[in-house]
Amino acid sequence: MNLFQRIFGKTETRSASGIGYTSQVMAAREAYIAGRLGLGDLTATVQTCVSLWESGLSLADVQGTNLLSRFHMALAARALALRGEALFLIRDRLIPIIDWDLSTRNGEPRAYRVGIPEIGGGRSETVLAQEVLHFRIAPDPGAPWSGQAPLKRAQLTAGLLHTLETALSEIYENAPLGSQVVPFPESPDVDMTALGNSFRGRRGRVMLRESVNVTAAGGPAPAQDWRAQGVTPDIQPSQAVQSLAEARSAIFAAFGVLPAMFANNAQGPLVREAQRHLAQWILQPIAAVMADEASAKLGGAVAIDVVRPAQAFDAGGRARAFGAMVQALTQAKEAGLDPQAVEDALSFIDWAD
Repeated sequence: MNLFQRIFGKTETRSASGIGYTSQVMAAREAYIAGRLGLGDLTATVQTCVSLWESGLSLADVQGTNLLSRFHMALAARALALRGEALFLIRDRLIPIIDWDLSTRNGEPRAYRVGIPEIGGGRSETVLAQEVLHFRIAPDPGAPWSGQAPLKRAQLTAGLLHTLETALSEIYENAPLGSQVVPFPESPDVDMTALGNSFRGRRGRVMLRESVNVTAAGGPAPAQDWRAQGVTPDIQPSQAVQSLAEARSAIFAAFGVLPAMFANNAQGPLVREAQRHLAQWILQPIAAVMADEASAKLGGAVAIDVVRPAQAFDAGGRARAFGAMVQALTQAKEAGLDPQAVEDALSFIDWAD
């Protein structure tokens, strides 16, 4: 910094926005170690839920704009699942934003300073709020301009899941699984090492070794002392496996995925109901919020439908309802009822558009 001042006669000024190649590397490193911090987003359970969100929203029907392509919907789904927010800069197309800070008035964003990713390092721009699509889920009342990811709202469960998976992985990596201690008469260390090496790679074979009773500590060795003893650790009393299953189920529920869908005995009807639950109660409300934001920023009415492309409805029940509706309309026509009265009746039973 002093050299810069001596050469150019001015003080070096650095950006405080955190936008650039260094910030991208730091963000990537933070994402890598996030699991250690209890967020658990490196686990297969979380990535399964994120993949379901990506697939569901990328499959959605978007009407009213051509900017929200399936690629952008998948990007938004992943950002919403892991960060709770997804930002896109509105130009001739939507440009993903990796870093931003903003100013607000009355709790509403007014202007953004955004970072746009590039291969050689990001660049920053200052734009108005109407130039940015800002999708967010589960905003906190104290900070309505930001969203919260499901894992942020379930940090204890996510931390437990990551801790259990780490502990079990260390057990399978370091514990002497399947090892046995075989008693043998007192012999030099060289002979014991050679004997141990001779047992390697002899699976399924009968290994015979001659031994004699020895006298040690005042008497011969008891017969039961010659039995092999396993040293595989017994983790069943710790309930680690059961706790891991419960933590996974809680993470699935936090993302709106029914845990029963991943049960070993799950059948087709259960899987279909789980898919409907995810599409109707989780992804479709998120899609409605995204549609409202897009309608306000893109200058036209935007509608996003997840349920129809995912076929997340009871086809048999709809067919029966359609048959009953046609029959009711036929009978109403034969009885000479007023069309307005029929329309009011359909609205009353929620058959209207």
